[in-house]
Amino acid sequence: MPVVSDITIAELENAPDKVKNLLLEFDDFELIESDNEMKGLAAFYLQSKIVSPKYSDDALHIAIATVCKIDVSVSWNFKHIVNLRKIHQFNSINLREGYNLLEIRTPREVIGDES
Repeated sequence: MPVVSDITIAELENAPDKVKNLLLEFDDFELIESDNEMKGLAAFYLQSKIVSPKYSDDALHIAIATVCKIDVSVSWNFKHIVNLRKIHQFNSINLREGYNLLEIRTPREVIGDES
């Protein structure tokens, strides 16, 4: 079952209808509310300068997926999330803080190419 965070829902409020409707294609999904543990892990990412405070929501996305032990985090954000250097940095913090490694992939890698 897909998992969606409250941060993603908030971001979708300003997204084009085409993007909003992608979420509606799922019959069911689990909604995760961010909590203090997740925000604390995101703060470690920010302190390590993986992303700047301007992109703190990106750090929170990864922290939510990590704390919730999500199998794969899927993103179109190639600058701050789906980036091999960033993935290694996020996972370095995750291991240091006692969390599992997180798989981070593009939608195409997860659902395949429909061509």
